[in-house]
Amino acid sequence: MTGKPGRTARGSAQTSAGDLLDLVRSGRAVTRGALQQMTGLSRATVGQRLDRLFRAGWLREGAGGPVDSPLGGRPAVTLEFDGSHAVVLAADLDTRHARAALLTLTGEILAERSGALVVEDGPEAVLDGLGRWFAELLTETGHAPEAVCGIGLGVPGPVDSETGRVVQPPMMSGWDGYDIRGRLSRAFTEHTGAGQVPVLVDNDANLMAYGEQRTGYPDCRAFVLVKVSTGIGAGVVVDGAVYRGVDGGAGDLGHIRVGTEALCRCGSYGCLAAVASGGAVARRLTDAGVPAASGSDVRDLLAAGHPEAAALAREAGRRVGDVLATVVTLLNPGVLMIAGDLAGTPFLTGVRELLYQRALPRSTAHLDVLTARLGERAGLIGAGALVVEHLYAPERVEERLTALGV
Repeated sequence: MTGKPGRTARGSAQTSAGDLLDLVRSGRAVTRGALQQMTGLSRATVGQRLDRLFRAGWLREGAGGPVDSPLGGRPAVTLEFDGSHAVVLAADLDTRHARAALLTLTGEILAERSGALVVEDGPEAVLDGLGRWFAELLTETGHAPEAVCGIGLGVPGPVDSETGRVVQPPMMSGWDGYDIRGRLSRAFTEHTGAGQVPVLVDNDANLMAYGEQRTGYPDCRAFVLVKVSTGIGAGVVVDGAVYRGVDGGAGDLGHIRVGTEALCRCGSYGCLAAVASGGAVARRLTDAGVPAASGSDVRDLLAAGHPEAAALAREAGRRVGDVLATVVTLLNPGVLMIAGDLAGTPFLTGVRELLYQRALPRSTAHLDVLTARLGERAGLIGAGALVVEHLYAPERVEERLTALGV
């Protein structure tokens, strides 16, 4: 999990220790000399600010790099972000299932677990269950609860990023406006005995998109991930940042009207999710005599090569591809990634059929349409990255260093 590109500190007399850390994490300046050149700060000032980062345990010296001077001399000592000084907890909620993990600050999963957690059981029960899972992960790996610097959570609904609360979620009855951050922080404390830690909450498709883009396509300036499971949602990453809209509602593809009379879980008729989601395919299979209760059951049938499941998944892909032709024309992404229970060859084939038929060739000339690389871990990795970018943003670094007394 490296720092975001594009930030420059040169010429700022107020360049902080956080700005220097950002330059090192992004790889734009990894020696003292390079930091001086990038920022215009004196050698002494750079040294003083780096010293604070070393005392906090956030920086370390690496191997010698290229010689800075054309006159030769000793190799310059490189600087590295020390990802071993803390860990991150992350969780990804689906409607009936959840995953949780303990990650390093650089995105490596140290331990994970998954199991049944039903969002309709309500936030109290579900978030308490996650707190218990977090305690078990720490015990399993031998990490002290005090080593956790933050928690990231993905949920299957629109999230106001300012408050961390879901806003009118069609698949999360009882969660609307609930204080998820506060309850999950308390659950962590109750099950581990540690003090409160920051909690960040975002939509699951946003976090999957963030995780996939950062790990596999960091140079893609416009990246779209579509998750097709119980519902249908999209995550959009533009210039390295998640695009959420004004209140977290961006990417809610499942509730675009597609001209059918099918009743959606949101209470409206004709939504895309009502005819092309994993849940919709499961209902059609059940009506045809093939029992399937959810998108995960459809996924299992597809993995087993069930012909009727494959046919219905391809048909669902065509419906989604028709909508994605508009998305691609509007956003002009470099990558369109399909994820979730239906992500596989039949669904992807259907998407491509309608997408390339309906979108202008100009919109798809430089577009890669593919399935997710990280699979079910994408949301966890994205949640971990969100926490790290939040806690180690330059303005927040200064606050945290002051709190540490360094």
